[in-house]
Amino acid sequence: MIEAVLFDFGGVFTASPFDAAGSDQMRELIFGPYDQDTEHPWHRLERGELSLAAARELIIALGAREGVDSDPFAMFERMGRDGGGREARTSFVERTRKLRGSGYHTALVTNNVSEFSRAWRRMVPVDELFEVVVDSSEEGVRKPDPAIFQLTLERLGGIQPECALFLDDHLGNVVAAEALGIRAIQVEAEPTAALAALDALLAERA
Repeated sequence: MIEAVLFDFGGVFTASPFDAAGSDQMRELIFGPYDQDTEHPWHRLERGELSLAAARELIIALGAREGVDSDPFAMFERMGRDGGGREARTSFVERTRKLRGSGYHTALVTNNVSEFSRAWRRMVPVDELFEVVVDSSEEGVRKPDPAIFQLTLERLGGIQPECALFLDDHLGNVVAAEALGIRAIQVEAEPTAALAALDALLAERA
């Protein structure tokens, strides 16, 4: 029986920031190998080990070695012009509200940046939607490290992995959750299928 539903933020409640990075090379330079937890500057930023300014300098230096401009601030500007990542998906907000109102435990498990905290928390009614918020930059651990999922389940009162369901746009994070026994759904750019899969799994394991 599913007792808890865990959600990623970017790419689930908003459009994915990976799309704004453009090419595969640029995504790798800015975000590093995202299906791993490494010493890449962005990973260290998401673990709260670097400031955004320090990470930006290191990422620009990585791009310079490849002869390209990998300034992540240019990516942020593109996101601002296109509107990507700035508006919450009301379908996920409403579905999460209904889940919590129906008695499910809900949690947000996000790889995030401390400098962005005030902005993304204004996009959705965080306290209303989520019983627990686990932000990588506050906890010093990030997906796909299994410790972040274990921490979340502990804070939800010790829910067992097989009683939890997780939604994330990045396949590496989905695989990491599944390795712990958590059922997981990958959210695509068009989120309708993920919501249908969520409903199906909840009905199946009711």
